[in-house]
Amino acid sequence: MHAFVNSSRPAQIAQAAQPHDERLLKRLTLAFIDRPRATMRELAQLAGVSKATLHRFCGTRENLGHRLEAHARGVLERIIDNARLQQAAPLEALAWLIDEHLAHRELLAFLIARYRPDFLEVSGEDSPWRFYLDALDDFFLRGQQQGILRIDITAAIFTELFITLIYGMVDAERRGRAASANSADALLRMFLHGALQDGPGEQAR
Repeated sequence: MHAFVNSSRPAQIAQAAQPHDERLLKRLTLAFIDRPRATMRELAQLAGVSKATLHRFCGTRENLGHRLEAHARGVLERIIDNARLQQAAPLEALAWLIDEHLAHRELLAFLIARYRPDFLEVSGEDSPWRFYLDALDDFFLRGQQQGILRIDITAAIFTELFITLIYGMVDAERRGRAASANSADALLRMFLHGALQDGPGEQAR
């Protein structure tokens, strides 16, 4: 947990058992990030399986894309659930939200690589990503209503700033511009206190 957030996650928040193909999906996600234009044979080799196994798993490259997108949505749902955005104290939930995102760096990198720069753009209520934006908007609004977060910035802007920081940090890690060991605390401090040295209102927690 972050250096200035003194709390521990309840035992019931432990990650639930994953489906049997979770590990293969993770390896395929990483393969896709490293070689987005790779053939199915090359993706199978990168994932450590045979082409026949990959074919049985998804059939076609288009189906693989659908499987990875569905996997991404499922992981984002777990991230939102595990952070307890509507149950935990807002600052604890924010720290958990950051930790949960960083626990799935490969997924965030996949979303950046596949959809950059506007993968979370939503055009209607049926968007597959609408739940994610709504959950973050509702969380930041709750922080405002409880007097924790400033109210001169909308909840939607808080969501956009958070997404920009968290996905940008993962991208910076992959490019060697950031050290993963410091990412969580850096994100929390920047989001809450900005770039000022010992800025007003910063408190050890």
